[in-house]
Amino acid sequence: MNFIIWLVLGGVVGWIASMVMGTNGRQGIVLNVVVGIVGAFLGGWFLSGFFGASTINQGNFSLPGMLVSLLGAIILLAFVKLLGGISSRA
Repeated sequence: MNFIIWLVLGGVVGWIASMVMGTNGRQGIVLNVVVGIVGAFLGGWFLSGFFGASTINQGNFSLPGMLVSLLGAIILLAFVKLLGGISSRA
């Protein structure tokens, strides 16, 4: 059951991050889930210590955990856009 919640919350985090970064029209649900989960991993690795909250990957389904996961996903999408992987034009 925890795995299903992890996938759903990863999808929501990835979807919100893609809307913030303007890449929502070019991402499908699978890529949103991947961005959310990988972003949560990066957020936990780099940002968790600054905010004192664990991420959705670490079993924390609180608001601070979601925000750290969202920041990690936004940073991931910004890095991918910087490398030219996702175009900001339609």
